[in-house]
Amino acid sequence: MSVARPALADTLSALIADVPDFPKPGVVFKDITPLLADADGLRRAVEGLAALAPAGGVDMVVGMEARGFILGAPVALALGAGFVPVRKPGKLPRPSLSATFALEYGTDELVMHRDALAPGMRVLVVDDVLATGGTVSATAELVRSLGADLVGVAVLLELAFLGARARLATQGLERIDSLLTIDA
Repeated sequence: MSVARPALADTLSALIADVPDFPKPGVVFKDITPLLADADGLRRAVEGLAALAPAGGVDMVVGMEARGFILGAPVALALGAGFVPVRKPGKLPRPSLSATFALEYGTDELVMHRDALAPGMRVLVVDDVLATGGTVSATAELVRSLGADLVGVAVLLELAFLGARARLATQGLERIDSLLTIDA
């Protein structure tokens, strides 16, 4: 797990707002919109995420709806790679494939165009927060189903106390790097 240098971690952490009891009582939502609104903070977050890309380069960055789009697209530009959006159902106009994942109370689904990736492409998944790991797991399934090589996952913030890293490791996802980690 990569962790930002202390000065970078302090800068980025200061720009993430805690919102108690959202979306339900007992949850402390990590709101990254203040970070996105701060030009220097956004630049530093994008540079930090791009620096987490594995050696050997990346052909494509995949970002999940919606904040994965916001961070993933500029990371792709910084890496000289293309960008592929992973969407909610009904949002993509061409033939697509989907992956379902478990939520606390039910399931959700993510969709990607069938022609978004080619076999052997080196893919980096970028997202804002790694919580329970459902969106990353579903996205990895989509990437792999197209024959692409998932070379890493880079997230701005990992909520380590939720145990996603261990769950994802059982699916062969061991290259997960985060700029910031909250342990409790």
